[in-house]
Amino acid sequence: MKIHELGVKIGSLGRGTLDSIADVSGITVGHHTVDDVYHRTGVTVLLPCHDIADTYLRPFPAAAFVSNGFGKSCGIAQIDELGTLETPIVFTGTLNVGAMHDALAGEVRDALAAKNIRLRTVNPIICECNDNTLGDNGDRPVHACHLRRAISLAARDFAEGDVGAGRGMICHDLKGGIGSASRVFDVGGKTYTLGVMTLTNYGALRDLRVNGSAAGEKIYAAIAENDNGGDSGSVIVAAATDAPLSSRQLKRIAKRAAVGLARCGSYFGHGSGDFFFAFSTANRPSQGDSAVREVRVLSENRMDVFFRAMAEATEEAVLNSMLNAAPSAGFDGRIVRSLAQFIPILRQ
Repeated sequence: MKIHELGVKIGSLGRGTLDSIADVSGITVGHHTVDDVYHRTGVTVLLPCHDIADTYLRPFPAAAFVSNGFGKSCGIAQIDELGTLETPIVFTGTLNVGAMHDALAGEVRDALAAKNIRLRTVNPIICECNDNTLGDNGDRPVHACHLRRAISLAARDFAEGDVGAGRGMICHDLKGGIGSASRVFDVGGKTYTLGVMTLTNYGALRDLRVNGSAAGEKIYAAIAENDNGGDSGSVIVAAATDAPLSSRQLKRIAKRAAVGLARCGSYFGHGSGDFFFAFSTANRPSQGDSAVREVRVLSENRMDVFFRAMAEATEEAVLNSMLNAAPSAGFDGRIVRSLAQFIPILRQ
């Protein structure tokens, strides 16, 4: 279910067919969920294109922005330096980052070996939120085989909510997880798409706002529990577009994720790791080593609609992540409710 299907209209721009990041051509997403007595976790992989070797050999223009750095995501330094994305983006729980870094490096190595190319260096992008409230993250239960399965299951039409990396996440004291949304708009007579995917694990219940309404206060009044009193946790926002943009322009867009999160009630608290990424499927290099590349770049004075799209899609993706996540019991007995249990309040 998407939040707009409840009559909650976020923003003014149109949506893509799937209302997800996969509305940008070539993008797929896959999950593997680890769900047993002690663990509520998993891995989600965002593939800019399904050919991992091609992603490495012809990297995507990209940028990263850290709004609050209480997080353990890796690979950001090279994105800042080179302005390119050369691997899929992996989402998981905090203590699984090292294992997923090793696993993704292995996937790139194997994909290149199939083309008789030896891997010498790679910059895996691994993003994390801490899911240790609902599961025992210290066991580090996500392994290379789980990433491999998530990659094998990657598709345009993918699940949202408490699946994959989203299984153990909590957002505004309700169940969080994976969410996605997209916006479609015209610039200079051409139609472009911007899609967003989020991993949500932040915020306090009473701060939650839905399209400007103080929904969190209303939910709190109805249940009078489960407000942690602060904006703690983490959130990852990844955006993709098919517009011809530079890395610098993509960083400007990535920063606007903060607008969408603020509209949902975040103030980027001390304990929250807020990491934003953006990449373009245009302006990729051709294979081979050319001394000079000619690229097309959007005019700077046409960027406003991209900023609006980023804000709207981020806000909607957060709400979609919560709406599609079922109530959950943690390994220690804690119960976390779902936003879907309060649909009448959302429609007020």
